[in-house]
Amino acid sequence: MSEQTRRPLPHDFHPPVPPFTVVSDDVSEGAALKDDQVYAGGNLSPHLRWEGFPAGTKSFAVSCYDPDAPTGSGFWHWSVFDIPASVTELPRGAGSGDFAGLPAGAVQVRNDYGTRDFGGAAPPPGDGPHRYVFTVYAVDVEKLDADADTSPAVVGFNLRFHAQARAQLIGVHETPAEG
Repeated sequence: MSEQTRRPLPHDFHPPVPPFTVVSDDVSEGAALKDDQVYAGGNLSPHLRWEGFPAGTKSFAVSCYDPDAPTGSGFWHWSVFDIPASVTELPRGAGSGDFAGLPAGAVQVRNDYGTRDFGGAAPPPGDGPHRYVFTVYAVDVEKLDADADTSPAVVGFNLRFHAQARAQLIGVHETPAEG
């Protein structure tokens, strides 16, 4: 996908908010995703740790979105919210398997694969590099007005009004053309 045709990020349409920092043992800014974060290679949500968010933060939300998916609307790989404000790190695999790394009260919604978990990168063969935008939102309420049956788009709608700061980390993945 050429640089000129890249789609905007999901929060480009939200009001500006201050940034904070998110880091990962698994994802490096602008670098290729590890096999574990690829759908066919392990399908594990990456480790994420964040700091520098506003003092009034009451909860967090985390998402992974591919704006370059050839759908016209991108592709939601992960959306989890109502993460308690005391939690500032998710271990590798928190959004996968038995969800042992997710804190009590956190809510995962169905991704665009149709499952309530992290769905790894899987761009079409030969479609070029896709960006996987991991975003952590500092939220001004303990609970969003959403539940596990809410779509990631509606979660994003709620975050538009409740995000007081945002951090992002972008990894990339490409599936080579077949043959």
